Amino acid sequence: MAGSMKAVKLRIKSVQSTMQITKAMQLVAASKLRKAKERADASKPYLETMLGTLTDIANSNTDFQSPFTKAAENDKWLYVVIAGDRGLAGGYNSNLFKFMEAETKGRDNVTVLPIGKKSVEYFKHRNVPLFTEEYAEVAKVTISDCFQVAKLVCDAYRSGEFGHIFLCYTNFVSMLSQVPTASSLLPLSDLRTEEKASDGKARDLILYEPDSETVFNAIVPEYLAGILYSSINVSYASELAARRTAMEAATDNAEEMIDTLSLYYNRARQASITQEITEIVAGAES
Repeated sequence: MAGSMKAVKLRIKSVQSTMQITKAMQLVAASKLRKAKERADASKPYLETMLGTLTDIANSNTDFQSPFTKAAENDKWLYVVIAGDRGLAGGYNSNLFKFMEAETKGRDNVTVLPIGKKSVEYFKHRNVPLFTEEYAEVAKVTISDCFQVAKLVCDAYRSGEFGHIFLCYTNFVSMLSQVPTASSLLPLSDLRTEEKASDGKARDLILYEPDSETVFNAIVPEYLAGILYSSINVSYASELAARRTAMEAATDNAEEMIDTLSLYYNRARQASITQEITEIVAGAES
């Protein structure tokens, strides 16, 4: 009995130590989450401006041609996959990779540009060709890095190395919901849509120097860089929200386990004391 009580007591201390760690991680994630959401929200106006400019140039020219808007000439796919650098974030990373597996099912010519340590580890382990490992730590990726990635992607597309460029990341829906998603980066053929003015009037055309095609081709990498930066911010916010939720659940489970072990320990201790009293009384009577 004494040995069992000692083991339970050590177990309680161990769980308490774990609970302190999970509680601290929960608070840190919650603190960082607010800033991450602010960065994600702050990047949206830039993204909308770039998209509006590209759409304006493409729709303002009936004879407009650009390598970025042409249909794909080959069936090679490049996926930019944004994951986390660490675990202990619930299903954040695993859900993204499951989504990626479903997204690329049936496609043989897939190459990945991983952003985040978990992304690098996952695709390396599965022998998926990697475009570059230069951006292995998502926490260290800056807006400058996003421009470099965008240039690499655009150059690879224009040279015909890939016919499809996709982005895969986790979208922040709410504190309790983070959804993996994929979106096309290139080609930009979907920008060439007929745009109707809300007042029914014809839209004024804008003159671009030296010409609209040159401006368009120069803006595309800027636009993609904005998408990448915004997506990284959203992904990071999703990771923090998932980690906060996971650590909160872990802390609650630890508290429940401590209560159960404490109850067992107290009952065992009470039974031990009762047994000792009984033995003392029996010894006195004899």
